[in-house]
Amino acid sequence: MLDCDALVIGSGPAGMIIAAALAERGVKVGGLTASPLRKVWPNTYGIWRDELEALGLTELLGHCWENCVSYFGKGKVNHGRAYGLFDNVKLQNHFLAKCETGGVEWHQGKATNIEHDCERSIVSTTAGETLRARVVIDASGHDPMFVKRQNQGVVAFQTAYGIVGHFSAPPVDPQQFVHQDFRSEHLSATERATEPPTFLYAMDFGDDVYFVEETSLAMAPPVSFELLERRLHQRLAARGVSVTEVHEVERCIFPMTLPLPDLHQPVAAFGAAASMVHPASGYMVGAMLRRSSGLAQAIATALQDPQAEPAAIARVAWQELWNPDRLRKYYLYRFGLEKLMRFDEALLKQHLDTFFSLPQSQWAGFLADRLSTPELVAAMVRLFAIAPNSLRWGLMQFPGWEKNLLWQFISLQSAKSPLAVTSKSSNVSC
Repeated sequence: MLDCDALVIGSGPAGMIIAAALAERGVKVGGLTASPLRKVWPNTYGIWRDELEALGLTELLGHCWENCVSYFGKGKVNHGRAYGLFDNVKLQNHFLAKCETGGVEWHQGKATNIEHDCERSIVSTTAGETLRARVVIDASGHDPMFVKRQNQGVVAFQTAYGIVGHFSAPPVDPQQFVHQDFRSEHLSATERATEPPTFLYAMDFGDDVYFVEETSLAMAPPVSFELLERRLHQRLAARGVSVTEVHEVERCIFPMTLPLPDLHQPVAAFGAAASMVHPASGYMVGAMLRRSSGLAQAIATALQDPQAEPAAIARVAWQELWNPDRLRKYYLYRFGLEKLMRFDEALLKQHLDTFFSLPQSQWAGFLADRLSTPELVAAMVRLFAIAPNSLRWGLMQFPGWEKNLLWQFISLQSAKSPLAVTSKSSNVSC
């Protein structure tokens, strides 16, 4: 039987990052992983390089591009900012080493049940193992094992279909990264009018290898892989490009508008399980790297009280992870994405042209969730001020969920912390 201070469920980036951060603070950490611990993470993780420079972690990048561009309604936009992809082996080994140094004890198995008493949370596995901890941190992804979420409307998904391989001609310029290419001349007028807008995400890997991916920003229900695959080949064919050798095919789908977790439950969470996916940009790894330290310190401090029950420790974690400022920003980001999902292609391109004409500190801070609430509001006001009238009119329409999201933001402005509750909310009789 494993008995520890903190049990982390999941050994993906979220689980590994928070386990390492807790161990660095002297917490006795156990980990439960459903897959082999050293199995290389399969997903692709991108990040703007300056986010890693601030953390001193640029050596974890496998590729980096200085030439970063997008195409919206007005043509090419040079972002003037370097973008990179993580080397997953380096990223994984970096945090595995920290976990090993900190004495994290990993067990392979699948959790099936959790119970709580006054002193411990008890997790059972399919193999009949029992793992006990003073607090459990669920980092098992966007469909978590134990985290309960609030009911906040339909979830929108980003989907993508991509190919890594060789092509008959370069699909992008040499040493170039294309963040978003919304050009759609390869589509018929009927396709543009009746199908959702999609964009190309592409990069030159060197040695005549390229990655091209057709992506849907966010839709509910999600755009199908079949439509994205067809769109990608249409786009390439219109440029006189064909695929000559496939190294890898990527089919990616993840939720962009995960509802907030129940902030009173006796289980903590991190990463997608804690709804940390940026509701407007989809980014999360940078936020996990920045926020793991604060969460780990809050949990380590709460654990210093020997009488603290699991629900009380989890409540401290939720207060750190979803403080009032982050809650307000969550609703603003959700409000912004709801707008984009309702825009047609022309209005969406107008919006993106306007957004990326903001000062880099504003658009970069928005995408990475590094702005405070007043700074975020200032950026949105500035965007509205410089937007063309057609975009302003679109932003002022409230045909769907936007009204609810805006009201949630406004109501939080004067409300007390939503976590200011007593320990009786844990439903554990002590």
